[in-house]
Amino acid sequence: MKYSIILPVFNGGEYLKLCVKSILGQSFSDFNLLVLDSGSSDGSIEWIEGLNDDRIKIYPTEKRLTIEENWTRIRSIPRNEFMTIIGHDDLFDKNYLQMMDELINRYPDASLYQSHFRFIDAAGSIMRKCKAMNEKISPAELLKHFLNSSIDTMGTGFIMRSNDFDEVGGMPNYPKLLFADMELWQRLTDKNYLAVEQAELFSYRRHSGATTASTDISVIIQALEKFIDYLSRLSSTDQKYAELIRNEGNTLLKQYCQGLSHKLLRTPVTQRNNLTVARVIDEFRKLGKKLNTKHAFEPLDHFKIKLGKIIDSSAFLQSAYLSFRSLLKK
Repeated sequence: MKYSIILPVFNGGEYLKLCVKSILGQSFSDFNLLVLDSGSSDGSIEWIEGLNDDRIKIYPTEKRLTIEENWTRIRSIPRNEFMTIIGHDDLFDKNYLQMMDELINRYPDASLYQSHFRFIDAAGSIMRKCKAMNEKISPAELLKHFLNSSIDTMGTGFIMRSNDFDEVGGMPNYPKLLFADMELWQRLTDKNYLAVEQAELFSYRRHSGATTASTDISVIIQALEKFIDYLSRLSSTDQKYAELIRNEGNTLLKQYCQGLSHKLLRTPVTQRNNLTVARVIDEFRKLGKKLNTKHAFEPLDHFKIKLGKIIDSSAFLQSAYLSFRSLLKK
């Protein structure tokens, strides 16, 4: 077989069933499905076993694993020449593997492959298309996309050679795997380039139970700090990367500082674990010093971040902000 589709899962429920059906229904048949179960107790694995499909291999575990521990197992299992990973709540289009195989045949020297895709909500309705990507993306172009947040990087849908995945160390060990796919993509693309199928070939699901949506803000900042450390190492080893990071790094910091500050504003004070917007801002000042950008990153130079701090400093303004958002949702 040519391809291995890897499916890490814990209590996937109905989303898992839809995901597995989208995999087994591929028009291209030269693949197997490797399920990394992390101690599911909702009948998910029994349902998969009941399919009696010889393309499926299940790797159970004796105890509940964290998402990081479960994904680390990928390197330890036998895989075919090419591999891809899918989240248990995502969906492949019927022609995903067929079209990706054609992409690989067109660009045999590429070191990473991806397609355009769409975001869907909990009910499966389309939210938006992913940001457009060129058919070929160099390592420097990819890094610039990351710094400018001009690319949608998700843990689903990209294909790589299994040997390359092992050579770069597998999935980096980030908290909740946040930002891990960005480092992995960069490491793989550094081997040559990223090739992108222009057609939309899969659906990435966003919902309240997804890892990014449900993760504590302090953990997101910890993961971002690890990615900043990786960028700092890149700067020290490659001059073209160093210039990119010096010139564009503040854009990355602004994007996440603003996003996390406003996410915190939407969180009731009793659910924040004593985190404030002021503390988030302080953390980003520290990250700016680590990144060593051309101009020191000052969060309060940006109006929306400054406004977030003002709102968060007053119990009255906090309450008014949450009430206003509640009215907008009606």
